[in-house]
Amino acid sequence: MDKNTGIGWALIALIVLGFTFYQSYVGRQAAEAQARADSLARAEALRTLPAVPVADTLALTPLNAETLRDTADVAIFKDGGLEKAYREEAQIVCLENDKLRLALTTKGAQPYSVVLKEYFNYDSTALYLFRPGDARYSVSLYAGEYIRTADFNFQLCEQTDSSVVMRLPFAAGGYIEQRYVLHPGAYHVDNALSFVGMDAVVPRNVGMFDLDFDVQVPRMEKGFKNESQYSKVDYYFEGDKNPSELGRGRNGSKRIDSRLSWFAFQQQFFSTIVRAPQDFSSGELSVNFFPADDQERKLMACHAAMRAEYRHGGNQTVPFEFYFGPNHFQTLKSYGHKYERIIPLGGSLVGWFTKYAIIPMFNFFSRYIASFGLIILLMTLVIKTVVLPLTWKSYASSAKMQALRPEIEKINRRYPKQEDAMKKQQATMELYKRANVSMMGGCLPTLLTFPILWAMFRFFPASIELRQQSFLWCKDLSAYDSIVDFGRSVPLIGDHLSLFALLMAVVMWVYSKMTMNGQPNAGDPSAKSMQFMTLWMMPVMMFFICNSLSAALSYYYLLSQLIAIVQTWLIRKTVDQQAILDRVHASEGKPLPKSKWQLRLEEAQRMQEQQLKNRKR
Repeated sequence: MDKNTGIGWALIALIVLGFTFYQSYVGRQAAEAQARADSLARAEALRTLPAVPVADTLALTPLNAETLRDTADVAIFKDGGLEKAYREEAQIVCLENDKLRLALTTKGAQPYSVVLKEYFNYDSTALYLFRPGDARYSVSLYAGEYIRTADFNFQLCEQTDSSVVMRLPFAAGGYIEQRYVLHPGAYHVDNALSFVGMDAVVPRNVGMFDLDFDVQVPRMEKGFKNESQYSKVDYYFEGDKNPSELGRGRNGSKRIDSRLSWFAFQQQFFSTIVRAPQDFSSGELSVNFFPADDQERKLMACHAAMRAEYRHGGNQTVPFEFYFGPNHFQTLKSYGHKYERIIPLGGSLVGWFTKYAIIPMFNFFSRYIASFGLIILLMTLVIKTVVLPLTWKSYASSAKMQALRPEIEKINRRYPKQEDAMKKQQATMELYKRANVSMMGGCLPTLLTFPILWAMFRFFPASIELRQQSFLWCKDLSAYDSIVDFGRSVPLIGDHLSLFALLMAVVMWVYSKMTMNGQPNAGDPSAKSMQFMTLWMMPVMMFFICNSLSAALSYYYLLSQLIAIVQTWLIRKTVDQQAILDRVHASEGKPLPKSKWQLRLEEAQRMQEQQLKNRKR
């Protein structure tokens, strides 16, 4: 055998050996995958069987009883420790402080229910963030077979007034431990998930575990529409300015392929937040709202499927943090993880104003005044006083234009034809200039006050301080006030009539009528459509919008319109209308310097006249 032949045979032998090892590796991988699939299928099959209480087994037919015995004899899991834990009955343990009562079940070592002690539902019943059995918190991992901790009964190892330790042992060695610690006087719970001695049962190629959290959030407020519009799922990426969200009364889902810090199931005034100090690797979130007539009064079903890293080589503890509590700005902010950003404050500019002006002012008045209706009145007066320098010019311009109304009517009679529209506009502009009145002078200051209105629109419905606070006929300023209940839903209005919303619409109509009478073009037919919108459509639309929203919001808009009426009346009293007319008459016949705007108008007028001449030809 020559040298080349020997090398050839050696290479063939290496190829055969390599292929053999590769086939063996592929076979092992396929077997493990099939084992995972079989384990999952068995678990799902048993989970779909109807639960039969022990007391009811005597009433079963012989066939059903035989089937039940056969099912009990079939092993679902390969690990004997898991099989035993799967069939054991659960027990409930509780952690409690002055803020909340957390019930835990050993079945899955997971939260079972949460009650907040300082708050109640609208009907005065206990306030559950989730009711008994309406939550599922589970860890999924491949440990020789696919397991979900929610399927197994954990052993209760330690229990004190503030902490609970539960373990799920494996017959093949190792255990999974869940530790919960409730801090005194706080709304947060520390959760430590530990994998102890698991290297013998978890394959080396497993690098992740899944954490699933499902919660059915019950309704807690009076109005479903308002409550659902302010309920959502939030999620936050470390380093971002604000969390992202989905929901607000609409079903939605989001797949996240990057690391995230925490997520929140947020009801209008209360939230369940789960944070991973070591971050989640990825995840998927969804929210689905129940119908308004749901018999069990459930608000929404929230789902989070998170993925986290599993590390081999020794024991591993993965920390998590729960927050079960109110959406109170200062409380959420105290945790330092930007939880407070889930409260809707109205965007960057408006949110800045709300955070540094509205909330501090609200908190200041709350220290000394018990009535929140009076607090809203004082806040409205302060805001109207602060923005008065901006609105003064607007009110003054309106008063001056009212003085010019006789002159405007003369111009309208001088140019009655449609083709003279440019001449009429030019004459009107010249009149305003002689009277030292700016048409746009009153618009910009008014526009600057819109962010304040939007800030209030976001602040009042989301302010938990107003929840269940009564004022006058209203029992809850955070919900709508109802003076008439129809007993059924009426299109556009709903099933009730809000007095604050109705009064707000009437006062808005009065204010619109007052300002419209002062406009110089009040009798111009071309302005009729705009006048109809301002006088009728806007008050009616605002009534429909506010009828189901927070009574505090309608009350604020009502006060704001009333104060605006008083300010307008007072400012008009300070304007000398005869002096304005005298100034106009004194300047008649004298040349006025032309602004760039006037020059452009004249040029446009010349072009229009030239086009008309060309058409006549």
